[in-house]
Amino acid sequence: MLAEFAGALSLIGLAQAGAGAWLTARFARSAAPPRQPPPTRGEGVSILKPLYGAEPLLEEALATLCAQTHVPVQIVCGVSRSEDPAAEAVRRLIARFPDHDIALVVDARRHGTNGKVSNLINMLPAAEHNILVIADSDVHAAPDYLARLLDALAVPGTGLATTLYAGLPATDCLAAWLGATQISHSFLPGALLSRALGRRDCLGATMALRRETLERIGGLEALADHLADDNALGRLVAGLGFDVRLAATVPLTTVSETALGPLLRHELRWARTIRALAPAPFAASVLQYPLFWALAAVALSPTAWTLGLFAFAWVARAALARWIDRSLAPLLRPASPSALAFAAPVWLLPLRELISVLVLAGGFTGSRVEWRGHEMTADGPVSVPAASAPSAEPKGGLAPERNMPLP
Repeated sequence: MLAEFAGALSLIGLAQAGAGAWLTARFARSAAPPRQPPPTRGEGVSILKPLYGAEPLLEEALATLCAQTHVPVQIVCGVSRSEDPAAEAVRRLIARFPDHDIALVVDARRHGTNGKVSNLINMLPAAEHNILVIADSDVHAAPDYLARLLDALAVPGTGLATTLYAGLPATDCLAAWLGATQISHSFLPGALLSRALGRRDCLGATMALRRETLERIGGLEALADHLADDNALGRLVAGLGFDVRLAATVPLTTVSETALGPLLRHELRWARTIRALAPAPFAASVLQYPLFWALAAVALSPTAWTLGLFAFAWVARAALARWIDRSLAPLLRPASPSALAFAAPVWLLPLRELISVLVLAGGFTGSRVEWRGHEMTADGPVSVPAASAPSAEPKGGLAPERNMPLP
């Protein structure tokens, strides 16, 4: 009976995976970009890129913002230390693109417990335009990324535009494959399924809003003590009566881990943060792993039907993953020509699901998370620094280093 129950859960997981793949294909068809997106000129956009440390493909990710079809664009990058390797990447970018408006803000002042938000608060005075786009450091954007964000933000009633994102392995290795397939084949279709069921979550890789909307929620300072600042921003904007809209673009996010240890710590931070925010939906997400439940059925009753179920689930899961890859390919290649070069082999899918369930279980075993070398605790929507977390001395900011656009 236990094996039959696990088998039923596996079929539920396959149905959910099928629905997610279908929604992904539908979204990709509706968002299919023109072959040569026409340049657009409109309201100015300031892109805020909080940076920290050396990251694989960082300069490549930043360079995608210099190829946007929408103008005018200002790129504001921020670090807390002038010797940060990320600052050198920005200086190289400034040298590569002398006709672009690129500013580098170096400021170590802390505002609350969230270092990323502190960085953003320090960067905001350098932003010149009314539309603000907050994008993670590892986002690789297609040329029409900003145009699509502005289209979403222009829909009446919209206060915040966000995007899905897919995984881009920085290296051809096991950990990077596992991380990328979790993002592309579980998170992304799961996010679309959640929206189809009525959720309007803000996805933190990209967040676009108008300056006046940010001021109405209390500014970036309102996010300074939230570990899940994207979730907090989405809730605050929705509290004003605005919609959180999904833009018709799918950027890539770098999966930089080259070993399982760092990957697991990264995913455990996600898991514990989501569990603190939404424990019931987080627990229910165990249903999205059909191969895990099929393996459980085999372990409980190693008979022909359970082995057949596992084989069927594996083939179906692999086919759905490849359907997602094919559907997203037109959206991903403009962001990075190598986007699909390291597609996860199908033999990794059972291992990926076993790891995912272990990470999910780890989400309930504690509240400590590691973020950028600091330990914090996720306790509901508010994060509190752990006792071992280092504190930064408040220091005055430096004037931004910048390019100004040529006439």
